[in-house]
This record gives sequence, structure tokens and C-alpha cells, in this order.
Amino acid sequence: MSAAARRVVAGERVDSLLEALASGATEPASGAFAALAAASGAALVTAVARRTLRRLADDDPHTARLEEIAAEADATRPALLASADRDAELQHELALAARMRQDSEKRRTARLVTLQSVLEDAVDVQLDLARRSVLLAGLAEEATSVADPNAAADGLAAVAALHAAAVAALATVELNAFAIVDPARRDELTATCAALGERATSMLGDARAGFGGRVQPGSS
Repeated sequence: MSAAARRVVAGERVDSLLEALASGATEPASGAFAALAAASGAALVTAVARRTLRRLADDDPHTARLEEIAAEADATRPALLASADRDAELQHELALAARMRQDSEKRRTARLVTLQSVLEDAVDVQLDLARRSVLLAGLAEEATSVADPNAAADGLAAVAALHAAAVAALATVELNAFAIVDPARRDELTATCAALGERATSMLGDARAGFGGRVQPGSS
């Protein structure tokens, strides 16, 4: 099967995906896990909003915003899953580039240019995944803060899944950054990863505190 036709997460059975992850193959690996975790988090964000909406009157001040959150999180899932397939394609392209001939200066230069181009594409996929995960975690916090307390666990689970997705995606970016020749670009990626990682960690702590507030006696 060609790299372009390969389905790593989208359309894959969960048990088959887990078997593939456990196989030790180069792909699917952490990139596929990050995409699946992010998509799962997005689904839980939608679930929190929809479960709460069932209990709200149409004129409740939170209704319109929860409907927006549900729609936004729902719309994001296909792109999150597709990022796993794109990541797999790029891993295949990296393997091909690494095997390019180096028996002349021209070919060595061509190999390096190709490798750098594919690495940048791979970094972009994972950075986008991390950014989407942090954004969705914010939506999860917002929805959970006004949610039916019975949905609070789903809200915390959403942020936890999105935190895991961000950590995994950023780890891949940091790993790939070591192979990027331009030192300024490496520094930029390191700073971006640090900022996104700190934000994701902070949001997980906030979500844990918010969960406690929703499940205390007297929560509404």
C-alpha cells in the first residue's frame, strides 16, 4: 500500500491500531498516538457540552456558548485524525530521503535539502496538533466550568487526553528539531515547544482544580 493510501488512525479499528503501536514499527508511533488522544479529547469536549445542554433551557445564558463549543470541537476531530495519516506519509518520505545517494556533492546537497524540507513539514504537522490540543483544552475548561456536575469527569478526562496529545506532539517536534540545520530555527522551535508545554501543563492543573470545584457538595 502506498504511503498516501495508508490509514493510520482514521478508519482504523482501535484494537488494530493498538496492535500496530505495540509492534515496534517506526509508524504508527507517537504521532499517531498524539492524534488519537487529541481526537478523543475533542470528542469528550463535545460530550460535556451536549450533556449539559440537555439540562438547560433554551434561554439559559450558557446555551449559545455551549452549542458553539460542541460544534467547534466536533468539527476539529477529522483534521486531528488526518494529521496521523499525514505524519505517516512524512515518516515514509523521511526514510526515502535518508536513503538518497550521496556519491557526489550535488547529490549530498540534494539529499540534505530534501531531508530539511520533509523535517519542516513533519514539525508543522505536530506543532499544529499541539496548538489544536491546547486550544481544545481551553474549550474543555470553559465547558466544564458551567457543566452538569455529572459531566465533570468527562471534562477533566478531555483536558488530560489533550495534555497527553500536546506532550507527545511536542516531543516529536523537539526530536526533529535536532536534525534541522538552521540554529535560529532550532531555537525558535525549542522556545515554541517550551511555551506550549507550559501552557498545557498549567491547563491540566487548572482543570483538576475545576473538577474538584464541580464535584464538591453544593455544586450546581
